[in-house]
Amino acid sequence: MRMHVDVADKPRCPWCGELPLYVRYHDEEWGAPLHDDRALFELLILEGAQAGLSWLTVLKRREGYRAAYQGFDPVRIAAYGPADQARLLADAGIIRNKAKVAASVKNAQALLAVQEAFGSFDAYLWRFVDGKPVIGGWDDIKQVPAVTPLAETISRDLKKRGFGFVGPTIVYAFLQAAGLVNDHLRGCFRFRELTGEV
Repeated sequence: MRMHVDVADKPRCPWCGELPLYVRYHDEEWGAPLHDDRALFELLILEGAQAGLSWLTVLKRREGYRAAYQGFDPVRIAAYGPADQARLLADAGIIRNKAKVAASVKNAQALLAVQEAFGSFDAYLWRFVDGKPVIGGWDDIKQVPAVTPLAETISRDLKKRGFGFVGPTIVYAFLQAAGLVNDHLRGCFRFRELTGEV
């Protein structure tokens, strides 16, 4: 598939299309190495919310999620009880799925345990890639995998630690979004920006 080029002549990965919200996400966030625990937690919850849906569906509700989940503070979310979960399930600003809401609380609790064990969620995650993003270096969107052995390994470990909605496909999308994997196509301007490759 050909690269998408906008009026500013910036070649982009074709999946972002021309919708400003999606283009901005592609240009400013997707694939950029992320090291902030709160932001990583937010992405993990949103990727889990995406299961069975499109990422655009979730992205359009992101501000609703941030409000409903009180800025994605894992300490607060880990303490959510039945009343908080009922509040979330009544909130039209998020995807109201009982299993996904329950998993978000479970994931906050699991994340706190990971922080206790590793110092940070960031340190836990980035050790899987030796602290450096895995570079896909793809030329065509058809080459980009939906899952990899790395995602399978991290998925297994997250599940073992009590996380939910962290199957290998969800985990791979998370790794791409959080920049542990750089799957921008080689012709995309962001690939060059993030790798320094000319």
